[in-house]
Amino acid sequence: MKKTFAIAVLATGCASGAYAQSSVSLYGIIDSGLIYTNNQGGAANWQLASGDVTGSHWGIAGHENLGGGNSAIFQLENGFSATNGTLRQGGREFGFQSYAGLSNTRYGAVTFGRQYDSVVDYVAPLSFTGIRPGGNNLSAHPFDNDNLNNSFRVNNAVKYTSASWNGIRFGGLYSFSDEAGGFADNRLYSFGASWDHGPLRVAAAYLQANNPGSASNAGGAITLTERTFIAALQRIYGAGANYDWGAARLGFVWTRTQLDGLATINGSNGLGLAENGSGADFDNYEINGSYRLTPALVLNGEYTFTQASLSNGSGTHHPSWNEVSLQTDYFLSKRTDVYLQASYQHIASDGSGLTADISGQGLSSSDQQVIVAAGMRHRF
Repeated sequence: MKKTFAIAVLATGCASGAYAQSSVSLYGIIDSGLIYTNNQGGAANWQLASGDVTGSHWGIAGHENLGGGNSAIFQLENGFSATNGTLRQGGREFGFQSYAGLSNTRYGAVTFGRQYDSVVDYVAPLSFTGIRPGGNNLSAHPFDNDNLNNSFRVNNAVKYTSASWNGIRFGGLYSFSDEAGGFADNRLYSFGASWDHGPLRVAAAYLQANNPGSASNAGGAITLTERTFIAALQRIYGAGANYDWGAARLGFVWTRTQLDGLATINGSNGLGLAENGSGADFDNYEINGSYRLTPALVLNGEYTFTQASLSNGSGTHHPSWNEVSLQTDYFLSKRTDVYLQASYQHIASDGSGLTADISGQGLSSSDQQVIVAAGMRHRF
């Protein structure tokens, strides 16, 4: 919950003599918990972790009323580890977001800076990673291949977000490579839309990144340390729907990620991936649900099936993943909740050499992995 800590009244500067008002809000979430993993490289592990279900972060957001429905806006958002106090997102001071722009109550907003792409803006809120009031960082699709769990944010981005017109919202983002003579080297663009109609919400989005995380252009759209894949081209298609029945919500999300010229997954070529222009693709099918048993107690769950195709030195393979997660979330107050979650993943590797790996908790030595997490979140 955002808490306004300062309101400044600016001197008049317009002929009407009206006062321009500005406000600045400080907000954040601290998420800390304990995770048990049954198999990390062949051994069980207990870990104290930050951001199990929601990344720990704090931010400052503000706006200045310019009159006529116009405002100047900004947002600075920092990601950190609550367990050791270090910065996340490669040590950035404001690694979640950092942007400024102009908004109009009728026409929408244009913003400039480090921001979320359209797949995250429109499709992710319908997935288990974005489900509310839960949220879930432990249930990303394999390798977060569709970026629904924000493995990367987008630098150098110009973004348009419309106002809501009869429940319809849309927007798009373009990120510059910022490289002289390399306009398309590590650039990105995306667009998406959503429609809210009573209990129904539907959304769709598309993203394309050229040479994402380029080692030769670290100042481009995606930073090398944040990318999951090194590839010549990455495309993400996504669509989803949620429907509310009283205290229950049911959702479905489909995403498809296509990679051309895939060189590595998670920064390592230990799989011997073919670097001859061969690509890879991932299709993710997710069913998620939420039920509020009481005003304070919420049950969340999801099942995801992922089918992939990739090539390595031994040929083309079609690994598939099945993952199930269950979560209970109990609110001690409006700002503080405690949660318990269990997740199970099984992979049929089809000779690819891949093993189970739940949302980056460490590779299993087998085709199965189980995690159990318990923790608390506090919002301010």
